[in-house]
Amino acid sequence: MAPVILALKLNPEFNVLVLATAQHRHMLDQVMNFFGIEPDIDLNIMRPNQALTTLTARLLLEMDNVLQAEKPDVVIAQGDTTTVMTVALACFYHRIPFGHVEAGLRTWDIQNPFPEEANRVIAGRLARWHFAPTEGSRQNLLREGVRDSNIYVTGNTVIDALLMTASKELEVGITLDETKRLVLVTSHRRENFGEPFRNICRALRTLAESNSDILILYPVHPNPNVKDVAHEMLGECSNIILCEPLDYAPFIAAMKKAYLIVSDSGGVQEEAPALGKPVLVLRDETERPEAVEMGVVKLVGPNYERIVKEAQLLLDNDLAYKGMARGISPYGDGRGAERIVTVLKDYFLTRSIGK
Repeated sequence: MAPVILALKLNPEFNVLVLATAQHRHMLDQVMNFFGIEPDIDLNIMRPNQALTTLTARLLLEMDNVLQAEKPDVVIAQGDTTTVMTVALACFYHRIPFGHVEAGLRTWDIQNPFPEEANRVIAGRLARWHFAPTEGSRQNLLREGVRDSNIYVTGNTVIDALLMTASKELEVGITLDETKRLVLVTSHRRENFGEPFRNICRALRTLAESNSDILILYPVHPNPNVKDVAHEMLGECSNIILCEPLDYAPFIAAMKKAYLIVSDSGGVQEEAPALGKPVLVLRDETERPEAVEMGVVKLVGPNYERIVKEAQLLLDNDLAYKGMARGISPYGDGRGAERIVTVLKDYFLTRSIGK
């Protein structure tokens, strides 16, 4: 959302209020600081080990209060978090037009990813504007009965943010052995908790032990389902670095340095190809099929044999590696926020003429 907020603020005809639910407090503050954005309203909703039902109820009540107090003309939110779903629902109850950034992503399996697929489907049923990142996302929305006139293929604003950031001189902030090829890992999805995550860790340990010329950097999510298992299974490996989650800019720096990325993150599937980095996705399905179809992302699931096989292929086979490291960005050209602002300007202009 940072590029959208900054683009809106450049237009004096908009009065922009930034609301942070802080569903992810540890990620939020450093990103907003990096982009020079301060929230006008901060709900500070995060609680340790918070159940989804509790989070949803609290968000709805808080959003109800905010919408009654501020009476906005339009509300814009991005992604597939519980925040986005509840904001869309609260806006529906108040009859306030809602714009969904990153609309139309689908796996067509309501349980996977959980709860993100349900969140974005619900938000999609309630949105007035669907800012779709790709033509494929547009087709998903049409398949669900969304009016074509309400869909705008803008590209994903995550690419706007990435290009703004990657153009700067960035530091990872961690001492890395520059003589080794860097394998960057992220894994934190709920659906991989338990045995699937242990399989992922076994695969990473095998790769580390079989390849003395690689260094695995794994910023570990603080959730005990991830942190405790990762440190138990990987903590003693000499060429694996387990660190705290990286801030946004250091993480982009790590992606730029990486030879290969292994991840279950949705955003990384979009960002890494734009930087020319192959991605092995620790999921069996993805709502971002474009990069898979173009051959720069590969699904391996939380499957020990597949992770080891595909990673080893990229480490050993230069032709296979070059086939994935092509610097293709199917998700945007860095102008997504600009297109969203244009749509909103047209909306308000039409309303003004109508009056």
